[in-house]
Amino acid sequence: MNYFNNSVVIITGAASGIGQQLAIQASQQGAAVIATDINVPGLEETRKAGNNMMIQLLDVADKDAVQAFAEGLIPTLNGKKLILINNAGVALLSGSFHETTMEDIEWLFNINFWGVVRMTKAFYPYFISRNEGHIVNISSVFGLGGFSNQSAYSPSKFAVRGFTETLRMELIGTGICTSTVHPGGINTAITSNAKARGRYAAHQHHSVREFAKVAGTSPEKAAKIILEGIARKKQRILIGKDARMIDIATRLFPVSYSSMAAKQSRKLFSEPNANNNAHGF
Repeated sequence: MNYFNNSVVIITGAASGIGQQLAIQASQQGAAVIATDINVPGLEETRKAGNNMMIQLLDVADKDAVQAFAEGLIPTLNGKKLILINNAGVALLSGSFHETTMEDIEWLFNINFWGVVRMTKAFYPYFISRNEGHIVNISSVFGLGGFSNQSAYSPSKFAVRGFTETLRMELIGTGICTSTVHPGGINTAITSNAKARGRYAAHQHHSVREFAKVAGTSPEKAAKIILEGIARKKQRILIGKDARMIDIATRLFPVSYSSMAAKQSRKLFSEPNANNNAHGF
C-alpha cells in the first residue's frame, strides 16, 4: 500500500527548491498536500505542477500565524494520517562568529529552529490523539558537523537534529514516526537567496559559484530520496555522497574533521582571496 494514500502532507518552504519538489511529488503519490511559504508566486507555481494541492501563505517565524493555521486546519483533517515536513529555512553569509550580529543569529534561529518547533507543537495534539503520523524535520550536513563562518546556520541545524532525536526517543512504542533529513549540496537557490552582510554582500556571487560546484544533487532527486525514506519509516535520511562522507568523517574523526573540512569551508563561505586568519579559521 502506498504510504501517502489517504494522508495529508503539510510542507513548509514549498515555493522553491526541495520543498517545492516534495509538494509536487507527494501530491503525485496520492497525498492531499498543503504547501506553505511566504512566497505566493512560488506557491502558485508549485500548485500548477502538482495534483490535489492547497497552498497557504504562512510565515513559520510568526507564532500566532502558525497557531492559527493549525487550529483552522486540524478540524478539517477528518482523521486522516498527517505527515508534517518542516522544510522552511534560510541561510546567512556574514563571516565569522565575531562578525555576526546577535540580531542575525536570532533572525535565522527564529525560522530554522523555532519554526520547526512551532509547527510541530501546533500539530502535536493531533498526532497524539491519532497515535499515528510522521514528523519530518530537515536538518543539514551542517547539523552533522560544525563549519567555520556558519555560527548561526550550523547550530540551528544541530538544534533541529537534537529536537527530532528527542521526539524519536519520547515516541518509542507509539504509532508516530520521526525522520531527520541531512541534505548535502543540493542545487537550489539557498546561497543566492541568503542574507549577506557587510563586505560579504559584495562577494555573494563567489559563494554562489563555489556552492554550485559542490551541489551535486538536484531538488527533484533529493525530494525523491526523502519521500522514499519517509515511506520506509527511516529515522535518519542522508542525501548525497557528500552527506555520507561528512557523516563518516564526523563519526570517525570527531575532532580532526574540523581541520579536514576547513579548506572547503573557506572556498564556500569566505571572500575571494580573503585573509583567512582574519575570518576566524
